[in-house]
Order: sequence, then C-alpha cells, then structure tokens
Amino acid sequence: MAASSGREVAVHTSTTEGMRRAIEAGVSTIEHGDGGTPELFATMKAKGIALCPTLAAGEAIAQYNGWRKGIDPEPARITQKRDNFRKALASGVTICMGGDVGVYAHGDNAREMELMAQYGMAPLDVLRSATAVNADVFGIAGKVGRVRPGLLADLLVLDGDPSTDITNVRKVRWVMKEGLIYHPDGTTGR
Repeated sequence: MAASSGREVAVHTSTTEGMRRAIEAGVSTIEHGDGGTPELFATMKAKGIALCPTLAAGEAIAQYNGWRKGIDPEPARITQKRDNFRKALASGVTICMGGDVGVYAHGDNAREMELMAQYGMAPLDVLRSATAVNADVFGIAGKVGRVRPGLLADLLVLDGDPSTDITNVRKVRWVMKEGLIYHPDGTTGR
C-alpha cells in the first residue's frame, strides 16, 4: 500500500484504470482524475482520498494548441473535464485546489479557483478548498489554512468579496505572511 511507508502519495492520472489502481494502492490524492466515474469518486470519498482536478491546466493546454476560449467551439476534452468535475462535486469527494502551475504562468493560480466556480462549485467552497481543505489534505492544518490563534498569520486582504464572486481573489490589497504585510507595489511592513 502506498500509505504503508508513512508518506503522503499523490498520483497524477487521467484514466479510469489509473484512478482505480491508485485508489486500491491507498494514495492520498489523485491529480487530474479525468477518468473518474461516480463509483470511483464514491470509493475515493469512502477512503478519504482527495481529488485535485487541475482544471486550469487542461484549459491552458487547449489554448496552447490554438483554442480561443469564448471564440472557438469548446474542445471535447474541456467539456469532459467540466462534466467530470461536476460528477466529483455531486459525489461529495474531497476536492482540493491546485492547478498544475507551471503548465501556465506562475502567479495566475486564481485561474483554477475561477474555473472551479464556473464549473459549479460555490465560491465559498472554492475558498475553503484552497485554504482549510488543502491544509487538511496535506497534513498541515496545525500550521495554516484557518484564522486561529497559534497558526501562522497568513492572510489575504482583497477589494471585493470572493465568497460571492471568486474573481475578486485577483483584487489583492495586501498579503500577510507570518505577520509581515506585503503590498502589491513591493513594499513590506507590519
């Protein structure tokens, strides 16, 4: 079993068989999960295996291949990705947030959150996925992921409410990392 080594194991798979084998092996997370079925998602939920859907990576690859979002017809792979994500949501499987950054520009991570909301996840659940759920899934909830005494003071102050419009995560006023405030203009302070 993957977990028998005492390590968290993340598996990148886009096939039904790859997912089935990863689930049987006892992994911690499945990235992509494009081959997911309601049965596989139910098994993941029962075993506490999280899905990291990497929606932004799929869109980025389609755009690199010439797809013009909003202009050209949607590629079948994007339609399948959205439908698969909706099946995962309906199953109740834990969904963590990560977009395979590197497939698209670093610093554009909001792209994944926006797609999660566009594909049917409530904005507040997207925010939870990116914070508390990720902290739980990665075993670091005792350090980050929530605003609570004793945890690192990692906060984000935005212009606008991302719980009603997830695109507001792009409107950064400042970031606090371990108690130090960072402004978008590059200045820091307490």
